[in-house]
Amino acid sequence: MDSRDKAQGVPQQGVPGQALEIDQFKLDRYLNEVRDNQKLVMGLAGGLGAAVIAAAAWALITVWTDHHYGLVAIGVGFLVGYAVRIFGKGVDTIFGVTGAAVSLLGCVAGNFLTVLVFVSRQAIVMFLALLSRVTPEVIGAVLKDTFQPMDLLFYGLATYFGYKYSFKPLTAEELAKLTR
Repeated sequence: MDSRDKAQGVPQQGVPGQALEIDQFKLDRYLNEVRDNQKLVMGLAGGLGAAVIAAAAWALITVWTDHHYGLVAIGVGFLVGYAVRIFGKGVDTIFGVTGAAVSLLGCVAGNFLTVLVFVSRQAIVMFLALLSRVTPEVIGAVLKDTFQPMDLLFYGLATYFGYKYSFKPLTAEELAKLTR
């Protein structure tokens, strides 16, 4: 790379030990543009949709295998966080908080749906008929009765991944535009 490349702002990538120098003015301008295009409501809607799909998938996996795989919570967190990222296009903290909260909700819903499926099988009641009788009190009682301390670990992992993957990342192309 010659001096003309440095003068034109081409980032020096691939050189060990040499960090890229970000132009703070360009970064601030870029972040303002991103913030103008953020869509929290869309991120929330996308995250909720992903949580429903992930909760149903987790319940189905548990019912089909007759085993509760807590590590599926990581998938719930990733899927929800990624949906918040894609639909919300955000960089502010609220997007991570949204992804974390909706991931936790998705895990709780997955556990609750699993219990409903097992109860509907055992009582020989149609799942939708059972679901139509659900009240907030029933949800609370079921979650309390089926809670295990290990759930905290998996809920925590889902929350972490939901937070982590909710933010719009800088692409290599965008990063190159921000260097001096």
